[in-house]
Amino acid sequence: MAESSNSPNHRHSIPGLSSLGKLDPKETEMIMEYFKTQVLLLQEKALLQASVREEKKLLVENAKLKKDICDLKALLTEKQQKKKAKAAAAKLNATDSTNLGGTAAPPDPGTCPRPALYRERDGRRRRGGEKKGRKEGHNSDSAFEEEARVDVSRLDLRIGRIVGIRYHPLAGALYVQEVDLGEPAPRTVVSALRHIPKEQLQGHLAVLLCNVRPCRVKGVVSTAMVLCGSAPNDSDDVNGDEIQMELLEPPSNAVPGDRITFQDYPGEPDRVLSPRERLWERILPDLQTDSRGVATYRGAGFEVRGKGLCRVSTLTNSSIK
Repeated sequence: MAESSNSPNHRHSIPGLSSLGKLDPKETEMIMEYFKTQVLLLQEKALLQASVREEKKLLVENAKLKKDICDLKALLTEKQQKKKAKAAAAKLNATDSTNLGGTAAPPDPGTCPRPALYRERDGRRRRGGEKKGRKEGHNSDSAFEEEARVDVSRLDLRIGRIVGIRYHPLAGALYVQEVDLGEPAPRTVVSALRHIPKEQLQGHLAVLLCNVRPCRVKGVVSTAMVLCGSAPNDSDDVNGDEIQMELLEPPSNAVPGDRITFQDYPGEPDRVLSPRERLWERILPDLQTDSRGVATYRGAGFEVRGKGLCRVSTLTNSSIK
């Protein structure tokens, strides 16, 4: 029984080996090459799937990094703007201190019993000023750049409608006007437009400078300024005014609140004009009407974008006030 069970006829054979052994050696080699190729393909597929997963992971991380960079840029821009504002304020303060120091009279030697003490204090002030100058030196360029932009784009010029007008109670040569500028409430404007009859102002559109600092004019607070064309009156009429004035007339389809823009001057207006800079006074000589009566700044017309130009009726080649 043992011999019979161990005989070759009764051994268990591995599936496929018997048939594989019957194959030609070349066919066997081809089959083995095929299996190797399939194994390599499976390995490449696994690597590709892993690389796709890695790529997705990298894309997610890249998006997070982009968001972090944008946040950091915004923070940096905000800090730079604060530094510029501080540098400009410090420069103005330093200018005031210099002006005061230049105009102050030196102490009288006859009335000063301890001149050495004054010299010591002056030395401390000079040293303090030098340290402050070194500290603010790196911000001076940006401050000069801000101050260098002196053009009409810093003026907040808008269209308004005069909805009410009366004489100033304390000055008959002044008008007190209520002007609709597209804001929640009309603005009060005090102006010297006595050369223009009230009837020509009531209900009319006008161009106003809106970012002037509010000022009190004989007890009435004025919060804007009406712009007009102005020229000397060449008429021989004895009773006539010495000056002719005409409102700047906006385009007929303009509405209160429309902003005046200028080609080649795309900047944004200041929130409030600083009286210290005297920006309005520096720009005023370049505001004129041309030969067609169009209001211009250095040749660029007062334009309501998409609606047209502002002009005067008759005062060509005249100044604007």
